[in-house]
Amino acid sequence: MNSLVSLLTEQDILPSVSADSRKAALIALAKRLAEQTGIDHHDIFEGIIERERLGSTGVGHGVAIPHTRIEGLERPIGALARLITPVDFDAIDDEHCDLVFMLIAPESAGADHLRALARVSRAFRAPAIRDALRSAASQAEMFAILCPDTADVSPTPEPLQRRA
Repeated sequence: MNSLVSLLTEQDILPSVSADSRKAALIALAKRLAEQTGIDHHDIFEGIIERERLGSTGVGHGVAIPHTRIEGLERPIGALARLITPVDFDAIDDEHCDLVFMLIAPESAGADHLRALARVSRAFRAPAIRDALRSAASQAEMFAILCPDTADVSPTPEPLQRRA
């Protein structure tokens, strides 16, 4: 199983986000990751937008994986938003996206960033995972789908500290 437990906590799943645009969805996720990391959400958002300008992060089947590298992080982390109404991410299949996984990684994490991105991509490539996330009734259920190795065990991860 391709668990995302090293990238995600249950609190990093936003199960019902009302966003009327790509920008609104990205801001909601940037704010969540800012709470987790202590990094200003504007810095996260700007890094994501800079990457979005290079090309679409809409990978198809209603999924987008916006990502960037941010100075001051210790390790890659992510957050997932399930959008109430899908928004346009200029996806490769022209479908609007309702599952948006934002991934941020340390500035110096070239290989770690790519490995994390590959794990997220593999997870969302599975139709069963996408379908289960869309029909999940709660944040906890969505977390269990993405991190099945944590079922019945919910250790609270240590909060990330921003490097000085």
